[in-house]
Amino acid sequence: MNFLVKWMYKLKLWMESFAEKKYAMTALFLLAFAESSFFPIPPDVLLIAIAVSAPKKSYRAAFWCSVGSVFGGIFGYFIGYAMFEAIGRPIVEFYHYQEAWASFERLYEEWGQIFLAIAAFSPIPYKVSTIASGFVKMDIIPFVLISTFGRAARFFLVGTLFYFFGPPMKAYIEKYFDKLALAFVALLVGGFVALKFLV
Repeated sequence: MNFLVKWMYKLKLWMESFAEKKYAMTALFLLAFAESSFFPIPPDVLLIAIAVSAPKKSYRAAFWCSVGSVFGGIFGYFIGYAMFEAIGRPIVEFYHYQEAWASFERLYEEWGQIFLAIAAFSPIPYKVSTIASGFVKMDIIPFVLISTFGRAARFFLVGTLFYFFGPPMKAYIEKYFDKLALAFVALLVGGFVALKFLV
C-alpha cells in the first residue's frame, strides 16, 4: 500500500505540473477522450490536479474535460457499433468482461438509458457503457444528450468545489493524501465490481 500511495503522490505532482502549462487543457481533453473509450485512468485525476493548482481554472478545466469525455464517448459508441470485433472485444477482454458481455443487451433492455446516465456520473467505468451503447444500437441522439448531461454534472461538480474552496481543499488533500489516495483506488475498483454485479 505504501508503494501505491507513493506512486499516486508522484502521479499527483506530475499532473499538477500541467496546470501552469499552455497545453494543460489539451492534455485534459485528450485524457478525457481516451478514458471514455479505452483508457483505464479517469480524467478526474488531471482535472483535480489542475483545479488544486489553479482554482480559477476549475470551470474551464471542467468544460474541456466534459467536452473531451463526450467526444470520447461517441468514439466508444462507434467502436461498439461498427468495430466491436476488431477493437471493442479486445477492450472488453482487457477488463475481463468476456462472460458478462452477453448480459449487456439484457441490461440495456431492462434499464435502458438509466444505466448510461448512472455510468456517466458514477464510478462505473464509462467506457464500458459507451461501447455497450453502440453495440446494442442505442439511438445516438439520446446517447449524446445523456452523456453530455451526466459527464458535465460530474466534472462541473468537481470544478465548483475547487473554484469556491480551492485553497482549503488543497491543504486538506495535502494533509490527508494517503487516505484519499486509497479511497480513490477503492472507489475506482468498486466501480468495476459494481458493473460486474449489475450484469
